[in-house]
Amino acid sequence: MRVYLSGPITNDPNYRKKFKEAEIMMKNRNCQVANPAELCSVLPKDATYEEIMNIDLEILGMCDALIQLPGWKESAGANREYGYALATDKLIVEYELLIKEMENGRMEKIG
Repeated sequence: MRVYLSGPITNDPNYRKKFKEAEIMMKNRNCQVANPAELCSVLPKDATYEEIMNIDLEILGMCDALIQLPGWKESAGANREYGYALATDKLIVEYELLIKEMENGRMEKIG
């Protein structure tokens, strides 16, 4: 299953760490992970917010599920990704709930 990580990036100095931890967790559950936090390091420095969002939505379109990291509700970009996921009938999972389910042994993988 391909999953896309969604959460706050702008104004969060620790976003790379948070996204990387989620990426590792999802890879350990046999998911292919699209991590938009990594995308930031390969884009031109003058890429606009809208250009970045367009790329993010294209990548999300290639995925089966949207994984919502903590704080996603306060992120304009994550809310746009959520709307796109709803409109394109993606599986939408809150990361914190997913972790609780896995810790309780009720879920080995998603999908």
